[in-house]
Amino acid sequence: MTRLRRPGKIICVGLNYRDHARETELAVPDQPVLFAKWPTSVIGPGEPIVIPTSSTQVDFEAELGLVIGRGGRDLCRDEALEHVAGVTCVNDVSARDLQFADGQWTRSKSFDSFCPVGPTVVPLEAVGSLDDLRIRCILNGSVVQESSTSQMIFDAADIVAYASQSLTLEPGDLIATGTPAGVGFKRTPPLYLRAGDLVTVDIEGIGELSNPVKEAAREG
Repeated sequence: MTRLRRPGKIICVGLNYRDHARETELAVPDQPVLFAKWPTSVIGPGEPIVIPTSSTQVDFEAELGLVIGRGGRDLCRDEALEHVAGVTCVNDVSARDLQFADGQWTRSKSFDSFCPVGPTVVPLEAVGSLDDLRIRCILNGSVVQESSTSQMIFDAADIVAYASQSLTLEPGDLIATGTPAGVGFKRTPPLYLRAGDLVTVDIEGIGELSNPVKEAAREG
């Protein structure tokens, strides 16, 4: 197990769990939906997620992260996982009000502190198959997301191969593979992160990533 340094690229997959597609009432995509988070959004375990002054709807998203170990381009599915050094927990924190206002996702998901990662990178051989791992998000001790990677529409090999058709993967790059059902904006009433919260991503065989939540300092 190793610590993750700040990645050169963060490649994310949207709408990649069948249960999440159902809760959002969106059609299952026929190919991975890719977007990016800026590397300055990365924080480690125990570091605070900071709610920016420009958003009141900051949401949690538990995700399985893939860390690229060997670079490559135009990979086929059969060789894709040979380029993955290990896996980790990711929280794809999202400012929903800004996401929906912008009509695209990069700004709303790239605020400083909006990509907690860790606590370690676990080698693939230590985890075994990635096809049926329990994945949970726990907010203040209550489970708010609970699913399995078996719900993924595109598996890890699919995603790595697909991403490599568009860009060169480099050692240290991070791929966040999508979130399951239970996100805050689809709850009734909606459930968003607030100062004083503690949010944990828990993935079977990989570990627990916990981060407190605080508000950004306001000027004046």
